[in-house]
Amino acid sequence: MAEYYLISQLPSLDGINENASLPITSERFAELCQRFLGKKAQGELEKLTLVPPQIHEKSSSALIEKWNEGERNLRLALARFRADKLNKHFEAEIQSFPAELLHTVRAAVEIESPMEAEKFLNRYRLDFLETIRPMDSFSEEFVFYYGLKLKLIERIRKFDSESGENSYRNIYDSIMNGDRSEVIQ
Repeated sequence: MAEYYLISQLPSLDGINENASLPITSERFAELCQRFLGKKAQGELEKLTLVPPQIHEKSSSALIEKWNEGERNLRLALARFRADKLNKHFEAEIQSFPAELLHTVRAAVEIESPMEAEKFLNRYRLDFLETIRPMDSFSEEFVFYYGLKLKLIERIRKFDSESGENSYRNIYDSIMNGDRSEVIQ
């Protein structure tokens, strides 16, 4: 029942214009969650991340499990394709990826501008998140979905061409030097 009161207070994140300010901050979202959610759900919220650990960590949330698996696969596929493009060896557990993911990764790797590639990948992430959106809009799973969507939108808004170029160069250099820590965490 507490989820109903929480979710009814959350502003919609659908259809937000890039130039408009966000209707809620992560801090305000966390504050509301602390008021209405139990300790277990709050613990899951604290583990919400856009960069899931490379080694699988179990979650009690099916949505978080799907998100982490999808994001981990995206990052591994990107690392593999980028390494192939640079004629570098990428050591990772061999796994097959969904065709849609491979198509997206191929397209992203071919985009010349790192900023445009990131925007393209974030559109993919938002679309992926929509595919796992819970049907019940008044559930803990929906709160986790909302939290991930808020994190993605905030991340997109932090993009800056200059700092993005520097970050891209650091990642590129780490790949060229054989250090995978910047590629996947």
